[in-house]
Amino acid sequence: MFQVYKLKGNVSVTLFILSLGPERKVKCYNGYFADGYVFHTEEYELSTHNNRVCVKGSTSNEFRIDYYGKLKEIIELQYHSEHNIIFLFKCY
Repeated sequence: MFQVYKLKGNVSVTLFILSLGPERKVKCYNGYFADGYVFHTEEYELSTHNNRVCVKGSTSNEFRIDYYGKLKEIIELQYHSEHNIIFLFKCY
């Protein structure tokens, strides 16, 4: 069960909004464009195979494991403000 506490001192408004959690409505996309890169889900890109992703791994030791997968879903979450939006990529 959630409890509400009165915050003492100066707390960032952004931090407070994020602590409320995302809104219950989400948006799903078949594609996303960011920083000159185009991402498409596997369902959208059935003919071109332009749906694979690679995330460079990093660890605290000398071993580095990269992740390779296929993009399954692109989800947009909004945190009670137009300026607090994040995108999640579901891969497998």
